[in-house]
Parts: sequence; C-alpha cells; structure tokens
Amino acid sequence: MGQCGITSSKTVLVFLNLIFWAAAGILCYIGAYVFITYDDYDHFFEDVYTLIPAVVIIAVGTLLFIIGLIGCCATIRESSCGLATFAAILLLVFVTECVVVVLGYIYRAKVEDEVNHSIQKVYNEYNGTNADAPSRAIDYVQRQLHCCGIHNYSDWKNTRWFNESKNNSVPVSCCQPSISNCTGTLTRPADLYQEGCEALVVKKLKEIMMYVIWAALTFASIQMLGMLCACVVLCRRSHDPAYELLVTTNSYA
Repeated sequence: MGQCGITSSKTVLVFLNLIFWAAAGILCYIGAYVFITYDDYDHFFEDVYTLIPAVVIIAVGTLLFIIGLIGCCATIRESSCGLATFAAILLLVFVTECVVVVLGYIYRAKVEDEVNHSIQKVYNEYNGTNADAPSRAIDYVQRQLHCCGIHNYSDWKNTRWFNESKNNSVPVSCCQPSISNCTGTLTRPADLYQEGCEALVVKKLKEIMMYVIWAALTFASIQMLGMLCACVVLCRRSHDPAYELLVTTNSYA
C-alpha cells in the first residue's frame, strides 16, 4: 500500500514537472505581454515600479524551467538530495509568487492615481506630430480604446494644441472609424468618440495587472501540489524500509 502511494506521488511529481515547463513559457509570455502593453501607456504613469510584478513574473518563469529540469532528474534518479533541493526551490518560488500577488494588488490600486496625475500633462504636451512621443501615445490610446479627450472630447478645448491650431477641431484619432471624411471638427460632435480616455486607460491597466495576479495565484497553487508530492516521496523513502531495499536493489541491478 505504501509503495503504491509512493509510485502515485512520483507519477504526479513527474507530471507536475512537465506542467512547470509549460508554466515557465506561459509566465514569460504574460510578463512580456505586460511589458509591451505598458510600453504603449507608459506616458500615463510615472511610477516605473509598477512594472515590478511583471519583472518578477518573467524571473519566476525562467526559474520554473530550471525547477522542472531539477525535479525530473531528481524524481527519475530517486535522489533524496535532488528532491529536497526541488522542494526548497519550489517553496522559494511559491513565496515569491505570493509577493507578486501582493505587489500586484498594491500597484493595481495605485494605477488610478498615477493616471489621474499624469494624463493632463500628457494632453498638454500634444503637438499633433508623429515624431513626438506623447502625441503618438495619445493618438494610439484614442484609436485603440475608442475614446477622445480626458473625460470627453470637449477637454481638447483646454489644451495648448487646440488653442494654437485655432481650427475648432480635435485630432482625427478621435474620429469614429465608421464615419467617412471625418476631420475632427467640433461642429460635428456625433463623428467623434463620446467617452473620455482617462477611465478607459485606468480600466485597461488594471486588467493587465489582474492577468499577472491570476497567473501568480494559479501557478502558486500548482507549486504547492509539487511541494507536497516531493515531501511525500521523501518522507516515505526515509520511513519505509521496503522502499529503501527496492531502491538499493534496483541501483545494483
């Protein structure tokens, strides 16, 4: 009965190691996705530490690949030292992912304040040229999120670009794609996106942070199972003489 329990735990452990390799790729992908997406919105927040959870996720993903390799070798060779190392590293990664979850919630709560603090400044720096980074950022956000202005299109009236251009229009990135020949003129407000960008940018950034949080929670649960299986194999091996005899016999054979 004890032998069956050990064999089952080892089988689960090998299966979990394969999952760890898959998880490594998924976590690195999520971290890279967060970096790329935040790059499109980086003008709307000034706290670079907001990206710490994404950095940690990529580091954990890389470490998980190594963990899977150690775990497979330790399980197949039935190395007590290897399994102990495997369990210890899993515990370290588990704690790290718990930290990621906490940081994710902290920075998710800070996103709204960051955007509220920065968005007015970014809109004031808009000059309408593609060479200008803030201008590209605003045009990109307005097209992608289907929004115009901070709270609505009328916010453009308070910007330096609007007052200098003196053509009573907003950027064409405010135009709805279904409207042909839209020039952004305020004499035809129905052609423009009606919703402001501030709330949508906050919503988008919070969604991205939630991807990190859920990924960390999911794989932390899998790692907990891996630690339990490794501990079961180690405990049974140290307390089951029949298992020790079997391992010794197989080694000499």
